[in-house]
Amino acid sequence: MKWRGNRRSNNIEDQRNQRMSGFRGSGNSGLIRLLPAVFKLLGFKGTLLLGAGILAFAVFTGNVQNLLSLIGMQSPSATVSETVPLQQSAKEKEQVEFVSVILADTEDTWTALFKSQGMSYQQPTLVLFRDAVKSACGMAQSAMGPFYCPADQQVYIDLSFYDQLQDQFNAPGDFAQAYVIAHEVGHHIQTLLGISQKVHAARNTLNQVEGNKLSVKQELQADCLAGVWAYHAHRARQLLEAGDVEEGLQAASAIGDDTLQKQSSGYVSPDSFTHGTSAQRVQWFRTGLEHGKMDLCDTFNG
Repeated sequence: MKWRGNRRSNNIEDQRNQRMSGFRGSGNSGLIRLLPAVFKLLGFKGTLLLGAGILAFAVFTGNVQNLLSLIGMQSPSATVSETVPLQQSAKEKEQVEFVSVILADTEDTWTALFKSQGMSYQQPTLVLFRDAVKSACGMAQSAMGPFYCPADQQVYIDLSFYDQLQDQFNAPGDFAQAYVIAHEVGHHIQTLLGISQKVHAARNTLNQVEGNKLSVKQELQADCLAGVWAYHAHRARQLLEAGDVEEGLQAASAIGDDTLQKQSSGYVSPDSFTHGTSAQRVQWFRTGLEHGKMDLCDTFNG
């Protein structure tokens, strides 16, 4: 990607020097510590299914508060215990610059698109954190991956996730990393348009299986909106280079529910899908990427 030297966003809140207290399960192993109790409660098969669902959720999520409540990791009493001197490697410093540039590009793109439709775009804030963070949706650990909280309209990311994206999900490259940010901003677009609120209300009237199907449609739309951003960013600023599209599609494929479940348990459970299959995620990301039209991202009726 041709991102170096481009405008950086002012909507970055760096909380990497803050440490939390009163939070159950600090560090990246919090979910692992919960597994014995979960296993005892659900048994082997149930634990595998739940684990696969959490793994899918942890990558890109629009349902943060529900998951936090489910796994018992919300802690309203958690507070910032101390502020420590910020230390970062040269690699991390470059990552901060990268996400700032990508966020700025989404700001420019969506401001123009909203204006073309007679609307005003409200820019989200991107919060950088380490280990754990307190959002308006509750407490979260870095093990959950990047997420968007509609309650405060902020995107949250621990930059160590990019190492996981490359090493664990086999999705390297800067455009794959940009796709992470663009997907979460896609959830912000859904909030601004009132889509997220409608989905949340509808889910409360549905059983688990039907609610999951609705979540899949919401996540696939966020993938499509990420593609819409990339389409217009490239046309306006020639952002993409050879191989970038393949990186993005590989990232979309790597985090499909079927792929993640098969990796974790050896089989898939379609009724538990919350984000869509690898093929679906690639399809909808490609739809936005190739056409750049928001109205083609109607996954709810498409």
